[in-house]
Amino acid sequence: MNGQKALALEDFCKSIGHAFVRFDYTGCGSSEGNVKESTVGKWRKDVLSVLDELTDGPQILVGSSLGGWLMLHAAIARPEKVVALVGIAAAADSLVATFQQLPVEVKKEIEEKGEWKLPTKHNEEGFYIVPYEVIQEAENHCVLVTPLPIKCPVRLLHGMKDEDVPWQISLKIAERVVSTDVDIILRKAGQHRMKEQDDIKLIVYTVEDLIDKLTTLT
Repeated sequence: MNGQKALALEDFCKSIGHAFVRFDYTGCGSSEGNVKESTVGKWRKDVLSVLDELTDGPQILVGSSLGGWLMLHAAIARPEKVVALVGIAAAADSLVATFQQLPVEVKKEIEEKGEWKLPTKHNEEGFYIVPYEVIQEAENHCVLVTPLPIKCPVRLLHGMKDEDVPWQISLKIAERVVSTDVDIILRKAGQHRMKEQDDIKLIVYTVEDLIDKLTTLT
């Protein structure tokens, strides 16, 4: 969790005396564990554990990609604690949806081999190895099939040049949450990681605006 977005948000929060927590999921970054043994369900538990054990009071959750999926679960599971959401290229249900769009013969091959080489531009190998069991388990955590009982403010930022998670997913999230305080911001030249200087400025501004809004309400 030493990426530009997380560090920029931490610096901003420190500058205004606001508490901030950033963390890596099990098997990712600096956290212990084997990512090949991790699942969406285990990462969901990570988020809830951090919320329950490391935070006090109302929380604004900022989730990027997979984190954008998991923040929805957290908001549903802890509605009394989560007071706002900021999704950055939120990948809700994306793993399952991408798999389901594959040709039948390709899905069958993945099932037989027990793993999926998911193409990516974000590492030297050019793909992530995703165990088939992870895909199956992820189906239990899809959220875009029914209305989402999330009533807090939601801000969804997405790059229209995102080749990993289609920006249309942010539209689906906006449609599914019951909250009416939902804004979507599309950056025409933005890519998946949203790490350009203007992207980061937008993310920080979005969080700052929510803090001001929630402070005014209280």
